[in-house]
Amino acid sequence: MPDPIETPSPNHDARPAGRAIDMLVLHYTGMESAAAALARLCDPEAKVSAHYMIDEDGTTYALVPEKRRAWHAGVSAWEGEQGMNNCSIGIELVNPGHEFGYRPFPEPQIGALTELGRAILFRHKIPPWRVVGHSDIAPARKEDPGELFPWARLAETGIGMWVDYHAEGEAPPVGVVQALLADYGYECAQTGMEDEATRCVLRAFQRHFRPERVDGSIDAETAVRLAALVDRKRRMQVRRPAG
Repeated sequence: MPDPIETPSPNHDARPAGRAIDMLVLHYTGMESAAAALARLCDPEAKVSAHYMIDEDGTTYALVPEKRRAWHAGVSAWEGEQGMNNCSIGIELVNPGHEFGYRPFPEPQIGALTELGRAILFRHKIPPWRVVGHSDIAPARKEDPGELFPWARLAETGIGMWVDYHAEGEAPPVGVVQALLADYGYECAQTGMEDEATRCVLRAFQRHFRPERVDGSIDAETAVRLAALVDRKRRMQVRRPAG
């Protein structure tokens, strides 16, 4: 992959002292063109940015140094922590998004993301369950990168998590599902009720891990995939060296 094109954005600041980088957040730009997205990410008035942007032809732009905090996640949470800009690398993928004609992510773009993503994971030792979409860490606000994003393919290359289990039968109680969502990393209130907040988190989970059904409902297959992911995460945490 050619070196990223240096296109400095002024929109960044210092990370909190001592906070390591341990998360990768993937986005789509959600704008009508790559040029418009790049201009916005570099506009000081917009106050948004990412570390990288990858165009549909695979051209990659380096906007913010990885050691600096880019402004891509906004109000966000994962594994009980708030403000995920503090510890994450953000990559924007050029795609018009749900508002302007959402479409599949082209092969050259995913190829470039795979190379860049693997390099970032190696540099920062990011665990698989902390490779997330914007909608995972901000489910009430965001849908990106959405249900067309090829999470399964990335997981095959070592980027992120994936399970492909199938199940039928009765769904577990909502309290069980809420606990599993929180165990995996989602911010999910433990109300014991299938309320709109829970459905919102479930839609984010489904966009990532069950894209064929994004309806926010609890069914056996959604639950079994969630439970399998939590089990895999726990096993990885046991094997993962400290520090």
